[in-house]
Amino acid sequence: MINITLPDGSVRQYPKGVTSFEIASSISEGLARNVLAAKVNDTVWDSTRPITEDATVQLLTWNDDLGKNAFWHSSAHLLAEALEELYPGVKFGIGPPVENGFYYDVDLGERTFSQDDFAKVEQKMLELARNKSEFKRREVSKEEATKYFTEKGDEYKLDLIKDLEDGSITFYEQGNFVDLCRGPHIPNTGFIKAAKLMNVAGAYWRGDESKKQLTRIYGVTFPKQKELTEYLERLEEAKKRDHRKLGKELELFAFSEKVGMGLPLWLPKGTLLRERLEQFMRKAQVKAGYQPVVTPHIGSKELYVTSGHYEKYGADSFQPIRTPNEGEEFFLKPMNCPHHCEIYKTRPRSYKELPVRLAEFGTVYRYEQSGELHGLTRVRGFTQDDAHIFCRPDQVKEEFMKVIDLVLYVFNALGFEDYTAQISLRDPENKAKYIGADELWEKAENSIIEAAAEKGLRTVTELGEAAFYGPKLDFMVRDALGRKWQLGTIQVDYNLPERFQLEYIGADNAKHRPVMIHRAPFGSLERFVAVLIEHCGGNFPLWLSPEQFAILPISEKYQDFAQQVYDRLAEMDIRGFVDNRDEKIGRKIRDAEVRKVPYMLIVGEKEQEENAVSVRRHGEGDLGSMPVDEFISLFQSKIAEMLNN
Repeated sequence: MINITLPDGSVRQYPKGVTSFEIASSISEGLARNVLAAKVNDTVWDSTRPITEDATVQLLTWNDDLGKNAFWHSSAHLLAEALEELYPGVKFGIGPPVENGFYYDVDLGERTFSQDDFAKVEQKMLELARNKSEFKRREVSKEEATKYFTEKGDEYKLDLIKDLEDGSITFYEQGNFVDLCRGPHIPNTGFIKAAKLMNVAGAYWRGDESKKQLTRIYGVTFPKQKELTEYLERLEEAKKRDHRKLGKELELFAFSEKVGMGLPLWLPKGTLLRERLEQFMRKAQVKAGYQPVVTPHIGSKELYVTSGHYEKYGADSFQPIRTPNEGEEFFLKPMNCPHHCEIYKTRPRSYKELPVRLAEFGTVYRYEQSGELHGLTRVRGFTQDDAHIFCRPDQVKEEFMKVIDLVLYVFNALGFEDYTAQISLRDPENKAKYIGADELWEKAENSIIEAAAEKGLRTVTELGEAAFYGPKLDFMVRDALGRKWQLGTIQVDYNLPERFQLEYIGADNAKHRPVMIHRAPFGSLERFVAVLIEHCGGNFPLWLSPEQFAILPISEKYQDFAQQVYDRLAEMDIRGFVDNRDEKIGRKIRDAEVRKVPYMLIVGEKEQEENAVSVRRHGEGDLGSMPVDEFISLFQSKIAEMLNN
């Protein structure tokens, strides 16, 4: 018998060789019907694979990200099987799952593949899925694997086999299709009930432009047709909410080839929105004891050599700026933290004044490949709401928890309600990627784990996702369309203080090393705005909207009164405009709705006589007439409600 520990901590005994499916069956038949795979200790396995020793087991269904990965990985194999039946002689590269579906890189020889071919491939996939073919795992020797794909004539699989060690190679077979694959897979193809090919593109083999370009076919599958229908509807909605489209329509930002790719230009309305976000954060930071600082946009190469950024990112940065002095080099600032370390060092520090919290809206520059640039979400110059807390070791957890509170305050004010905290730790199998002693890493990782637990956060743990200098807590937010974004990060760092020789004088009158906490609730301001635009579809929270009202005079006779109302609202720091165009009131209302202006204030003879406005709310309609001061009170109470919840 072996002991199986389940996620709730309970331990059950099973015969040696039990499968995850059998474990699920012992719990409930309903669970067994839905199990796609299982996490055995720290590795995802087929649900039909025997477990031969004590293990921790998590049963994975469609509701788990790892379950979806197994489902979509299996769907890539189903796509390959369909292609092999429809296009004899096709050769296969790799076919992994991705965030929303899967792809397979294939070589169709002289044949072409386009969207016109999608329907017949989808039909063939579903026809094969109905066979309920089992995914069978088989361990093979390197010699056997090489022989099989040599006889098949698939040079891409042979290229992959060259890098594999004998004894670690597995095949998976379903129906008439055999693939080189580590797995895991779902029990059988019958789980796949809906399939849709989404896109076709070119991809160089192994990402090497000197090698052949393969055809990359993207697809997505679901266990129910209804879920595919809903997914496609969400995609259509996502197109309407695309921040690049709305950014142009709402006149928020633009790009210019003359300025340079990946370097956004903030237009007046976008700048108002951005400044509001900054003011909101500055106010919260002052309340939390942060001190504002400003640092240059460039730094000496030696600064980044000391911090370690040059070693890790130098090759991917903008090229150095050379001065007339021989050997003198500067870099566009890729990070704010080295500059803040130097600010901390400007004078001796006592344990009594720690923590020191330094905050800056600092613009940084990183050279992203042109093919990876995407609107505001991937740019070459962006501003971080960066802050660095220098504290004593005994203060780390308390300070970390205060930063969590600040991040959650931001999410609440902006309507992000569905989020998970990802505890990003280093890869224990590849410690060479990181700097610093094991002891310091363990302290930092434990502080994060304990703080997240005490705050009651819903967490997941990811190995290998830490920064090179320390572990972090990344906030993964789901937007209104269910898409996942990384917004906000907090990092514990014992290493930069060591590299910069930071010190404070302790109560024992001896020198000690502070701990550094990096934090950025927005992260990249550009990326945050992009996600926010798509989350709310351009209907920004009232306090943040660049244009909070539009005053719409019924005719030219009421323009002077409209201006008086505008001036009164401006006095109260309420932003908007007067629409004095020679247009009918219906057209003015429609245009204000398209611009997503929260409040439309219509003024005519009655309103002028009563010093009132007729109020319409975007998306809601007529709210009736009210005195100007009553509207101001209504407006202010709405904002207070949003920011104080």
